[in-house]
Amino acid sequence: MSKTILITGTSSGLGKLTAIHFAKMGWNVAATMRTPEKETELTAYSNIQLFKMDVTDVDQVQTAAKQAIDAFGTIDVVVNNAGMGTYGALELAEEEAIDWQFAVNTRGPINVIRALLPHFRANGGGMFINISSFMGVTSAVPLGSLYNMSKFALEGLTEGLYYELKPLNIELRLVEQGGSSGNNFMNNMVWSTNPDIHDYDELTARLKKRLEQPEGADADDPQTIVDVISDLATGKNRQFRTLVGNAAHELMRLRQSVTIEEYLETMRKTFL
Repeated sequence: MSKTILITGTSSGLGKLTAIHFAKMGWNVAATMRTPEKETELTAYSNIQLFKMDVTDVDQVQTAAKQAIDAFGTIDVVVNNAGMGTYGALELAEEEAIDWQFAVNTRGPINVIRALLPHFRANGGGMFINISSFMGVTSAVPLGSLYNMSKFALEGLTEGLYYELKPLNIELRLVEQGGSSGNNFMNNMVWSTNPDIHDYDELTARLKKRLEQPEGADADDPQTIVDVISDLATGKNRQFRTLVGNAAHELMRLRQSVTIEEYLETMRKTFL
């Protein structure tokens, strides 16, 4: 029988690429997104079914998980991919933006994991692949404190869950990506602003200019991330953490070779 993978955030970017990749491999794919009625590309695949899921809505997550299980019988792997990034100085962030960052990137995976755990326990096993970032294991990008917080929390959540789920034959994996070309990253960034505070304007302008530079050698092919997810799901890669991308590896080498003070100064000068 074909295996089944459930992927969150499949309306664009990495999520959509991953869904198509597994469909072409012959897997059944439960592709979840907030507005499945707008999707046209994934509907072309007979082994992909769409399910409405806003990962911040506990009831909707529970409903979508049940629908996916009913549709395919068994879910073998879950990829927590849905995410967003709030950037800008913390002082400028609105209360709702702070809560939304945590709700999507951290509470969202918690909601999905909790919804699928009864199914995995009943089946005697399963796998959660959580899509993190190099910012969850190295250090924050300037003006990315909220996004960085959410990824550090996801790392801690996943590591903590290892101890309680390993005895149940439920595997956990982290994919720590470093950014890629065409991954819709810029479109998913939310910038905090405040018309009454201008002390951060210069820093923000510098970072935006840095991030909006044409994609070059430090932008990785998103397929490399998809391939890592595929190897984890199929058991070819059994690492708990997998760092992906040129930029991620370069920053990790730097982080491990200097003091935290030197690292922070290097990052500040690089990005700002």
